Amino acid sequence: MDGPERSADVAATPPPLRPDRIFDIGWAFCKSKVLFSAVELGLFTELGGESLDLATLTKRLGLHERGAQDFFDALVSLKLLERDTQGRYFNRPDCALYLDRRSPRYLGGKLEFLDARLYPIWALLTKALRTGEPQTELGIGGYASLYADQSALDGFVKGMSGGSLLPALELARIFPWESYRTVIDIGTAQGRVPVEIARAHPHLGGGGFDLPQVEPAFMSFVREHGMEQRLRFYAGDFLKDELPRADVLIMGRILHNWDLPTRLMLLQKAHRALPAGGALIVYDALIDRARRSDARALLASLNMLIETAGGFEYTAAQCIGWMHDSGFDKMRVAPLDGRESAVIGVKAGA
Repeated sequence: MDGPERSADVAATPPPLRPDRIFDIGWAFCKSKVLFSAVELGLFTELGGESLDLATLTKRLGLHERGAQDFFDALVSLKLLERDTQGRYFNRPDCALYLDRRSPRYLGGKLEFLDARLYPIWALLTKALRTGEPQTELGIGGYASLYADQSALDGFVKGMSGGSLLPALELARIFPWESYRTVIDIGTAQGRVPVEIARAHPHLGGGGFDLPQVEPAFMSFVREHGMEQRLRFYAGDFLKDELPRADVLIMGRILHNWDLPTRLMLLQKAHRALPAGGALIVYDALIDRARRSDARALLASLNMLIETAGGFEYTAAQCIGWMHDSGFDKMRVAPLDGRESAVIGVKAGA
């Protein structure tokens, strides 16, 4: 009996706990940096629709041969490149669509922004957690301070365009634009949101509102997309000035930058600027109700801790409450690109 009993005991013993999941998270920064470097080098653009061997691709990108093969093969292992049986590398369909700079769906500006700005400042997370204070010039001096550096301004607005493409495309699809004539995007950066919405709905006019320093970048982007006759730039500071009037106002990644009193002030300004029946669209990385299943939104909120003096992400229910208190009704929540969701409200009186 000793033999069978001992076998049963061994079978019932749970396997030892392994640290694989912990290390996967710990090493995740390496995956990010490989992708960031590929975008910075223009790898996906260089490949385009071609397939290139190791030597040719290494030469075209100006890389040293020592690390080139490991770099390209790491991208293959991460499913960011393909390699055929002859050892030639080529773009996967999703990377060709979103990471080739010649593509109208190019999102690399967002990755360049993550690399140049967020990647280094996240080293300051522990300090931000200990002090509760912002760790960047944005949190200390505001957007005017950030925009005083032309290269920082250029990188920021391109990053916002990259991050706004998918939400803009989804808003163009799901919102009943046929019932409205004008739309203005608040904090518009280059104007990616109004450009994509106007492109999908030829009857719409409007534009974007932002600090005066952003106007050249906005106008250049709008002209590049042939929208200069329909979209204009509205210069101002939404912390000081009233918002421009339109049938629909959009606040994408705006509220999360500010403390609660400022959020309520901005929502009240939006309410005053809209006509009866006008709509406000707010979108951010909304935290799930239980605060346990969507790490991306919670990590985004920690980014606000590092970057801003009072910003944080929030739940849909919180946003609905703030909008209700500001005079909006008929609120609904609409998922956008898998990372962000919109809360849409209507000004009463229609």
